[in-house]
Amino acid sequence: MSVDYLLATFSSRELTEWMIFYETEPFGYEIEMLGHAIVASTIANLARKKGTKAFKPEDFIPKPQDLGLRETLNYVSRLTESMGD
Repeated sequence: MSVDYLLATFSSRELTEWMIFYETEPFGYEIEMLGHAIVASTIANLARKKGTKAFKPEDFIPKPQDLGLRETLNYVSRLTESMGD
């Protein structure tokens, strides 16, 4: 979904409502990854050496800037699908 399409089809009120909804009920790639990240950080924390810094779930959520081209395209594809386009 392009920004132009979004602006042409959504009113300011509807867009604001979606933004508020997202704040209370997140959706999309990052929230999908959160469950996996919690499990990964728990396992990593069980295996870490005593006295080292604990891992956080955020440490295990890939960011688009950390991905290669193929992974970035998959990320964008998932984002588009989560928006219903």
